[in-house]
Amino acid sequence: MTAIGDGATFIDVGHPYSYDLDLFGPFSLFQKVNRGHTSIGQARLAEWLQNPVDTASILHRQAAAEELAALTDWQHELRAYGAALKETPGQIARLSQWLQQPPVVVGHPWRQLALWAAPVLFVVAVGLWIFVWPWYMAFWLLLPAGLWLRQALDDVQRLHLQTGQVSDTLRHYADLLRQIEGQPFSSERMKELREQLHTGGTPASEAIRQLAYRVSQLDVRYNMFVFLLEFSVVWDLQQAYRLDKWKARYRESLPQWFEALAEVEALVSIGNLRLNHPGWSWPQVHDASQIEAIALGHPLIAAAKRVSNDLVMPTYGHIQLLTGSNMAGKSTWLRTVGTNMVLALAGAPVCASRLLLPQMQVYTSMRTQDALHESTSSFYAELKRLKFIIEAVEDPTKTAGRPVFFLLDEILKGTNSRDRHTGAKALIRQLMESNGAGIIATHDLELGAMEAVSDGRIENWAIEVAIANGQLVFDYRLKRGVSKSFNATHLMREMGIRISDDMVAE
Repeated sequence: MTAIGDGATFIDVGHPYSYDLDLFGPFSLFQKVNRGHTSIGQARLAEWLQNPVDTASILHRQAAAEELAALTDWQHELRAYGAALKETPGQIARLSQWLQQPPVVVGHPWRQLALWAAPVLFVVAVGLWIFVWPWYMAFWLLLPAGLWLRQALDDVQRLHLQTGQVSDTLRHYADLLRQIEGQPFSSERMKELREQLHTGGTPASEAIRQLAYRVSQLDVRYNMFVFLLEFSVVWDLQQAYRLDKWKARYRESLPQWFEALAEVEALVSIGNLRLNHPGWSWPQVHDASQIEAIALGHPLIAAAKRVSNDLVMPTYGHIQLLTGSNMAGKSTWLRTVGTNMVLALAGAPVCASRLLLPQMQVYTSMRTQDALHESTSSFYAELKRLKFIIEAVEDPTKTAGRPVFFLLDEILKGTNSRDRHTGAKALIRQLMESNGAGIIATHDLELGAMEAVSDGRIENWAIEVAIANGQLVFDYRLKRGVSKSFNATHLMREMGIRISDDMVAE
């Protein structure tokens, strides 16, 4: 039985946003959403979360997922078949390689001759041994079979490497496909996917079950007594011939069937998310250059602990500066915005009462780290990340024409305060002049002065922290203006660092 994957294999620190937004790995967005059991279904969901899609595809996915959310019994049956799957990494990739390889037997006259000549020679040899010759004389009639097998050995071994031990996986894939084939769907995309499973003249589930059987027959070559079959009927060549014939018929169809299965599993994951969170909403993608969100919350925080906020801002040459004390929730708010945008542009429901947004490409800089193997400090790593974002903002070809929405957390934190302020101020101006848009969280309160000279293109927002009865009180609410609260000194005192009041005054 396969466990629901957390997508750790998809972690990519160089991706525009997936690493910073906790898309993959333990307690990730992928783990929350994913209900697929096949490797191809999980890969498809990961692809959707990493790549925003056009508006028409978003609407098709929303409609399909809405339909699947209502088919709870069908969903449970499909996932029950998937739960029995024991798929090992690389199986489907190797099978795809096999599709591109030339036939092992078909098109090779001597190997095709062996298919009927070897059994005839074996029968003759046995007859002569019983009635005429001694056994060692009859043995000579078996040598051609050995020569035919030896001549094809490398090709058969490559075939077995690509198809071996995949029969159980294919049988479970066939069960999943049969479940899809047997369900009448009403949404346009699900009807298209179901129709895709009937190309090739045979239902996909039946054809793949045939392939599973053919592959299992080739696996017999592991049997210690297989030499009897090899010399009597050239077993390897017989099974390779049958696989050649299957491939000739379904070479074009098999990738389409796998594509359909992968997409259905990804849609089931989105549909299940909709089912489990009926209070979430379907986002609307519009043409206006503005984001409007009501009660936007972080999808990975439990509803009982989640604090939601509203967001309204232009997405063309506009920046929100977010200030606040340590632990106030600035980074969480950045991830709240980014994660919901990712869900929206993947065709999934969002953790909000309402979300309207344009087509965008999210970029983040939040977790830059040093890289010892590259002799790179954390500060230089951050500079490289910011350069990556600036280039995307200034060159639309890097994002297929999508405007960039950036989320930057405590920029240039690896240098002294004067350099940090000067550099951050210059970066904000450059991003704004390039008509970039996004949210920048910072402890540098002096950057708040930029709002007054920005002609309305910079907004100051804050998340405040209060101290009541010696305890920190967090409300995680966005408020207009620059932060006026400080808690670092309080926290350091709590940790045992002796800081006197006169030190604070200085």
